Amino acid sequence: MDNLLAQINLNTLFTVVGIVAAVALVFAVLIVIVSHFTAIKTDEKVEQIQDLLSNANCGGCGYAGCADFAKAVAEGKADISACGPTSPENKAKIAAILGKTFSGGELCAFVHCSGGDLCAEKFDYVGNGGCTAKCSFAGGNKACAFGCLGDGTCVSVCDYGAISVIGGVASVDRNKCTACGKCVKACPKNLIELLPKNIKVAVACSSLCKGKDVMSACKSGCIGCGLCAKNCPENAIEMVDNLPKIDYSKCTGCLTCVNKCPRKCIFEVK
Repeated sequence: MDNLLAQINLNTLFTVVGIVAAVALVFAVLIVIVSHFTAIKTDEKVEQIQDLLSNANCGGCGYAGCADFAKAVAEGKADISACGPTSPENKAKIAAILGKTFSGGELCAFVHCSGGDLCAEKFDYVGNGGCTAKCSFAGGNKACAFGCLGDGTCVSVCDYGAISVIGGVASVDRNKCTACGKCVKACPKNLIELLPKNIKVAVACSSLCKGKDVMSACKSGCIGCGLCAKNCPENAIEMVDNLPKIDYSKCTGCLTCVNKCPRKCIFEVK
């Protein structure tokens, strides 16, 4: 042991240790510098917004999850109203974070179709169940290319039991709907929309066809007569592509449009 120690040059040992320590120090400094410049900076607004969201991660807003949606809202790429499950109170708080105001209320899904059993069929469908499967074959079996296929794809994705198929067309229970938006994404015909929960009337048709074509396909479809728009005392209805579009900022819920519609495809929302 004494011979081994005698053979060790202490100066050499200290030199080696010093070099190793110096190299380690240099690498440590480099790591700190690189980390500083490559670190992903988090926006405090994004974190604040996400904390106020429902964090249901339902995907109804069109984003992968609440974190992605919060980032999009903070960047001005998405509107907070697209998140159905988040309460109006929290939406107002999010708007305040962004320096904006939120005047909207709760949302609820509405199906823009009243056809169902009142709509003729092009053929007898035999195949996999679900509207998506039906739609993949010649656009579905309904004579109206825009109509509800009534096979319940929206029903299957609703976690709250808020949708059922009645008379061959999807119907929403407004007391159960949380406006998560899953049904909106699932409908292959894009018939479902999230509308303010306090609306009084809504158009239950999505056909862009002219009156004659609509009448040959469906007994309840809008024929684009425009009586609703002509008689609305608030000028809240405009005909666009043969369909009435309601401006809910003007609508008073007087039900004139409901009473004047000869096809009864404008519904009183209860």
